[in-house]
Amino acid sequence: MLVDSHCHLDFPDFAEDLDGIVSRARAAGIGRMVTISTRVRKLNQLLAITERYDDVYCSVGTHPHNADEEDGITPDELIALTQHPRVVALGEAGLDYFYDNGSPEAQARGFRAHIAAARATGLPLVIHTREADEDCARILEEEAARGSFDAVLHCYTGGRELALKAVALGLYIGFTGILTFKKSEALRALAAELPPDRILVETDSPYLAPGKFRGKRNEPAYVVEVAKVLAETRGVSLDEISRQTTENFFRLFSKVKS
Repeated sequence: MLVDSHCHLDFPDFAEDLDGIVSRARAAGIGRMVTISTRVRKLNQLLAITERYDDVYCSVGTHPHNADEEDGITPDELIALTQHPRVVALGEAGLDYFYDNGSPEAQARGFRAHIAAARATGLPLVIHTREADEDCARILEEEAARGSFDAVLHCYTGGRELALKAVALGLYIGFTGILTFKKSEALRALAAELPPDRILVETDSPYLAPGKFRGKRNEPAYVVEVAKVLAETRGVSLDEISRQTTENFFRLFSKVKS
């Protein structure tokens, strides 16, 4: 069994084909999917999807692109929303300096609020970080000093230093179809180096289809292609990567029924 630890089943790209998406994922051996929140105020849309499919769960959080739109959401508000049995994580939240879609100040406030909620609930935080390694590392270290929390740096494309710092703090690193791209040699080198108990696979679908499907809409079934390249990169079998990443998933996303 494999798990897609990060997809976006509520996005319009999937609206006309959701049953097919889930059916193809199941046929490919994907045992669980987590559809990740980008706006707290749209949580009900995610919950409706999780109620349709027993193997789909969701998170609650504000993507850094929407940080100004949802600025001021408190840890207590987030904590209250995690009481729903299908909400198994916080986020995605974090820092994105590649696009100018959210002010750095609002992104940082949101990031810290989500960390506080993760710390209080014991649920993992799904972290989005892009072109913000230094500030992300600083916030992670400052917040870890206030008390431990669980998290995954999803769709990792940052530098080696941030990844190793995150792992040293007990966090996880998630890999997407980017790992399969021809120009991702440095990312594959990092993936080969990380401890086996700190790696996850995901699609971030509908975006970032693996090389085999480049240019097409991504979907959870394609997480198999990410796992194949990760296995090859680490010099182990696909069965071993499936076992290890799934074990890691259930350890981190402990609210998901195994």
